[in-house]
Amino acid sequence: MYENQTEQVVFERMMQSVSPSLDKREGAIIYDSCMPTAIEVMLLYAMADFFLKNTFGDTAEREYLIERAKERGLTPDEATYAKVKGNFTPASLNIPIGSRFSYDDVNYAVTEKISDGVYFLVCETAGTSGNKPAGAMVAIDYVAGLQTATLSEVTVPGEEEEATETFRARYLASFSSQAYGGNIADYREKMNKIQGIGGVKVYPVWQGGGTVRLAFMTSEYKVPTAEFIDEVQTLVDPIPNQGQGLGIAPIGHIVTVQGVSDSQINIGLHLTFSNGTYDDYKSDVEDTIDAYFTELNKSWQSTQVAEIDQYSNTGLVIRISQIESRLLGIDGIVDIQHTTINGVEENLTLGVDELAVRGVVTNG
Repeated sequence: MYENQTEQVVFERMMQSVSPSLDKREGAIIYDSCMPTAIEVMLLYAMADFFLKNTFGDTAEREYLIERAKERGLTPDEATYAKVKGNFTPASLNIPIGSRFSYDDVNYAVTEKISDGVYFLVCETAGTSGNKPAGAMVAIDYVAGLQTATLSEVTVPGEEEEATETFRARYLASFSSQAYGGNIADYREKMNKIQGIGGVKVYPVWQGGGTVRLAFMTSEYKVPTAEFIDEVQTLVDPIPNQGQGLGIAPIGHIVTVQGVSDSQINIGLHLTFSNGTYDDYKSDVEDTIDAYFTELNKSWQSTQVAEIDQYSNTGLVIRISQIESRLLGIDGIVDIQHTTINGVEENLTLGVDELAVRGVVTNG
């Protein structure tokens, strides 16, 4: 706002207010006294500009945004630790709780036995670094008789500390809808604070009064595991005592927690290359499509609008134009035409609780 108030601008304005009859040349008393003053006034303008910027939630830097959001009872979500499932052989071997195993650059510790040879482990490093694909683990602590240790799946994904712009959007959204007493905004807010959840849709009175259905995806924008769904169900409304108010849900709400589902998208392409064949570009093509689907899945929760004067719920839309424009950004692809999605040359709208996942991609 005050970026134009430089020391030169301030100095010239000060000098203009001095009578022409006085000596204002460089080296004169008036000149030499006004110039350092102009510098200090410029610094005051800079301070005022900084203060004004950090007064408002939509422009404040992270440090001051956090202070502003405290007035709404909001703080950034901290980084969390990934929870994974591990398989060990022989299955009859008892793995001591606390035993540590390494996988690439991170370590995991055994926290709970699920069944013979199957255990839960928690990553020792907070954030997404613990969300590893299935693979072999190496024992850090000696376990007599252990033959193999395998990370089979990520049960609850680890998350990084909430990004500034994500936190800002949450802060600003707190003014448009009031989370209270089990309304949609309340369920959204509380569900999204559970570790590993990346988006949720709320379906009130889905089987009559007092019933609520919650559908959610993971923080990696994927389908949650059955164990994760059960864990969230217990946090929200434990099955043995549904409706009793023993979880997050208010008394009288019978809540059913479900995960989203994948919708496999097969894509037919007709690409023209500057050189080479499709096999030379296949990996880049598939990575580009995966990136588009991930970006699209991130916006899944926003396809349900629940405001005081508006309610709508739609599915994600896979657009041919988006696929084609992104593929044309790959170096070596010069043209694309007659793109099909699941065999049809038109956009595809998914179900309201479906995420896009790449199926078979063909060319020609």
